[in-house]
Amino acid sequence: MLKTFARALTFAAAATLIALPATAAEKLRVGKAVAQAFSFVPVDIGVQKGIFVRHGLEVEYTAFAGDAKMQQAAAADSIDILIGSGPAMAFIVKGSPIKAVAGMAGPPLLLAIVVRPDGPKTVADLKGRKVSVSTVGSLTYWLVSQTSERQGWGPNGIQIEPMGAMPGQIAALKRGDIAGVITDLSTAFDLEKKGEARVLVRFHHIKDFHIHVIFATNKILAAKPDAVRGFLKGWFETIAFMRQNKAETIKIAMAVMKKDESNVSRTYDEIMPMFSDTGRFDAKALETLRKSYVALKLLPTEPDMSLLYTEAYLPK
Repeated sequence: MLKTFARALTFAAAATLIALPATAAEKLRVGKAVAQAFSFVPVDIGVQKGIFVRHGLEVEYTAFAGDAKMQQAAAADSIDILIGSGPAMAFIVKGSPIKAVAGMAGPPLLLAIVVRPDGPKTVADLKGRKVSVSTVGSLTYWLVSQTSERQGWGPNGIQIEPMGAMPGQIAALKRGDIAGVITDLSTAFDLEKKGEARVLVRFHHIKDFHIHVIFATNKILAAKPDAVRGFLKGWFETIAFMRQNKAETIKIAMAVMKKDESNVSRTYDEIMPMFSDTGRFDAKALETLRKSYVALKLLPTEPDMSLLYTEAYLPK
């Protein structure tokens, strides 16, 4: 009986050791500025393909209704990593407890100005006309203003109409209340397919820009710097996976974006080139952002950009 009891204890101890994981995954709370944009699909793909897990991370992600809401979550210590816009770096100057850690995407290929099928034929036809944007000071506001500037009309050559949510903007376009809407490319493709609008302006000409940036909270940078490094390694491995596996990327993106295969495939082709493979910040892009903060009235003066970002956590 004693021998039997001893053997039972041995087996129980061995089973306990087998059940224990070698190392527990580090939980990281990630925020996406919006839910369905293709720009933020890498988070979903990295999680579903187990890429972040390979770097010892359990990524838990949440989508927000824009950068401002996500910044509030960072201030409340509800998230650790923020996937947002380049212009959102201005929040750091205003006291947001974060730092930019990767320039994840460059030119604003995600966005386009659409018009009614019977609307303006060229960019020149937008002079003096109304184009809707989400809010004052937003990236969409800045891009419409830049379109006017580049036509030689000054920042107000196009009448910019902040109108909030996209459904209201599309309704106004259909009624003819406005001449154009700036929207994400996936939505633009849907409108074209339905015969309700057509793409008039793309932003390929804006080369020196960071449309998207990855941020980390000061708290997570101080407490768990290796977790931030692991996330960035996982992110750029995910971008490499997406470049090499279009079909699988589209399949996952369709579920996230709630779009059909033809839409997502076309979006993939148009938007993948804007993603960075390294996360390095570009000096000219930072200069464009620095000037944009004053133009958008986000800040009263141009900030010292070197205080807003770091490349110390990027993969070597």
